[in-house]
Amino acid sequence: MLEVKVPSVGESISEVQIGQWLKAEGDWVDRDENIVELETEKASVQVPAPEAGYLRKLHKQVEEFAAVGDVLCDIEPAEAPTEPAEAASPASAPAQSTAKPASPDSSAEPRVMPAAQRIMQENGLSASDVTATGPGGRILKEDALAARAKPATQQPKSAPVLESSANLGLTPTPAGGRTEEVKPLSMIRRTIAARLVEAQQTAALLTTFNEVNMQPIMELRKKYRDAFQERHGVKLGFMSFFAKASVEALRRYPTVNAEIRGNNIIYRHYNDIGIAIGGGKGLVVPVLRNVEHMTFADVERTIGDYAAKAMENRLLPDDLEGGTFTISNGGVYGSLLSTPIVNPPQSAILGLHTIQERPMAVNGQVVILPMMNLAMTYDHRIIDGREAVSFLKTIKEICEDPTRLFLEV
Repeated sequence: MLEVKVPSVGESISEVQIGQWLKAEGDWVDRDENIVELETEKASVQVPAPEAGYLRKLHKQVEEFAAVGDVLCDIEPAEAPTEPAEAASPASAPAQSTAKPASPDSSAEPRVMPAAQRIMQENGLSASDVTATGPGGRILKEDALAARAKPATQQPKSAPVLESSANLGLTPTPAGGRTEEVKPLSMIRRTIAARLVEAQQTAALLTTFNEVNMQPIMELRKKYRDAFQERHGVKLGFMSFFAKASVEALRRYPTVNAEIRGNNIIYRHYNDIGIAIGGGKGLVVPVLRNVEHMTFADVERTIGDYAAKAMENRLLPDDLEGGTFTISNGGVYGSLLSTPIVNPPQSAILGLHTIQERPMAVNGQVVILPMMNLAMTYDHRIIDGREAVSFLKTIKEICEDPTRLFLEV
């Protein structure tokens, strides 16, 4: 038997959580075919099979934790299975039949992966209720979650079938009673929690607010939307304007781009801006490197690539490392105003919010304008209030007159 162990997935990462098995016991796996998805404190990684053969034993189950070097599963190396010829002799039939994977007939119900099976049992779903998208018609965890999210009228009327309370963390109660479910925090959620608490405990956080008239940017986007997409193959969004405006504001107020390290202040002469993105496993902050050298198209294209990888849980630890400043857009979820928390060891974060039409006084007249609230949370140990307010005012001025970005004024 060949043991498949938890690989080293990044510096300082010593523990992982089993996200989902992509293969089941008895399945045939090809060399370099992904067999399990692991959750780290930074991202998801997939572990491929080192050799072709049969998956014989799973040593770790979904949501269990494992250390680097722990055995995940066993693989029995073997030659690739072949279908018997129609005219095969009876003498050869037994040998050929033992070479086939221990999997159900093609006419049977699709194979349900363990993580998907659990979700289906919890919600009273059968294989016929779920659309399989996995290789070979397998039902994956994502398929079960999608079926669970369907409107109630599409769900089966039968009561959910529950596993033992020891397996699911459920306390059995009479029909109509209340239940509780105990589940471990995911690796990513544990990291988010630890970092947010760290920021609250170690930094002197303060938030300043402003508002920006989005009409100039909206008119510019409308004017050049089609030409931009035709030339660059990507849509012109709001985030590229705020990213480039942040670069200019960071140039004017370099302390916002700095960090405290011991008794020293580290000034970064580059702009690695983290963009908060909602992904399949929660909020992640991939980093755009050297935004000062990126074009608008570069920014939009990179954000789009990161968003796609986040939804498919394909972000790598390197995608999330570092960052000198962060932009978080709660407006996409409808947030009108919030106080974002700094991502340590960074010293500041810019929060964007939903665009709302409001009556505004312009040259003595009341005008309806699309306004957005801006919030900047900063570490008061290193950034003075004057710098923070001036920084946010610079963002406002540039976005209300985006030609400043091209004229460098």
